Amino acid sequence: MDILKSLGHPEEIFNLFKFKMGGCSTVMRKLDYESMSESLRTCYLYLNQTSRSFAAVIQALDGELRHAVCIFYLVLRALDTVEDDMTIPMDKKVPMLNDFHTFLYQDEWRFTESHEKDRQVLADFPTISVEFRNLAKEYRDVISDICHRMGVGMAEFLEKKVGSMKEWDLYCHYVAGLVGIGLSQLFSASQLEDPEVGRDTEMANSMGLFLQKTNIIRDYLEDIQVGRAFWPQEAWSQFAGRLEDFAQPEKLDSALSCLNFLVTDALRHVPDVIAYLSRLQNQSVFNFCAIPQVMAIATLSTCYNNSMLFQGVVKIRKGQAVTLMMEATNMRAVQTIMAQYNQEILQKVSHTDPTRDKTLHILALIREKSAVSQSNLPSRTAHLSPMYLSAAMLLAALSWQYLSTTAAQAQGTGDMKGQ
Repeated sequence: MDILKSLGHPEEIFNLFKFKMGGCSTVMRKLDYESMSESLRTCYLYLNQTSRSFAAVIQALDGELRHAVCIFYLVLRALDTVEDDMTIPMDKKVPMLNDFHTFLYQDEWRFTESHEKDRQVLADFPTISVEFRNLAKEYRDVISDICHRMGVGMAEFLEKKVGSMKEWDLYCHYVAGLVGIGLSQLFSASQLEDPEVGRDTEMANSMGLFLQKTNIIRDYLEDIQVGRAFWPQEAWSQFAGRLEDFAQPEKLDSALSCLNFLVTDALRHVPDVIAYLSRLQNQSVFNFCAIPQVMAIATLSTCYNNSMLFQGVVKIRKGQAVTLMMEATNMRAVQTIMAQYNQEILQKVSHTDPTRDKTLHILALIREKSAVSQSNLPSRTAHLSPMYLSAAMLLAALSWQYLSTTAAQAQGTGDMKGQ
């Protein structure tokens, strides 16, 4: 039950209730599906079916940028589904990845042999590609170019494992950094953001790398169990003979050392993230970019030095995610959030951790870039008495089931399936 996981965080309980009652309307805008073509409505249906984290913020983007980013996401989701499908023979998969961008201009191309959970975006690719061709040329050019470069990069890494840290950066560039670059170019093409946002590919790349590395770190056990390996050998070979060894209880110390090494490497992108976000002018674009980034640093804080990562799923609480979504709507708030999680990680750094000095260095740099004094960090619970908290939590627990039912009905009126 989501509310029980947030019992020690009263602001999260409040925000969960607020979320149930539609309190995220500023970043989860309802769309007018009736005014869309049938194929575009279907694209938004696929978006909501395939994206756990990006669907809401994509649908909150302003103007024609919303449709461009929706189609961009679905094209790359289809490409990623090809890469992930272990049942497609290599002699078929490599040409598909290299040529995938050309399928955007083929009216009837589809792929019906995938066994992945998101296979529908391949089976019904003509619905996506027709909406791609309906976009303005400046959007089509960006999407096609990024799709081409990403497909080539994915094909490159199909037959080789991620070895060095430089190769880790390169792999993450292909699968996520290019997404950041493409999105930035779409922002500029829409004229909602300055042309410089689209030109500065280094900062845009860092935005993607921070998210991708966070996902790779978090998904260690899931990937190992299905035979995938994305932790770079240069990192794990310092601490174990095989990447799979980290799942063994007797290897926990080595596993945590490698984990903290990789978290530290991911954190080095945060200064670029802060600089990138500070350039953004459009509110919907800012929300779209900032929310995943603050969730990423919250996830890294949860993962850092956490033995549970090698035993099961490690993720942030739903109440925590909802709170971040509601709060990360301006630069000052983002700096505060970054500083808070930066401080959380700092408090977990062990005196014996092999990467301690590097970790402390990057944390100090993030603290400086966040420009928020630790003494000024807000405490949401300091003013609440224990008696008040107990009463509030009891009331919350008693009310949750009722609100979950009634609010679901209200929220369901905007569900696309009901259109």
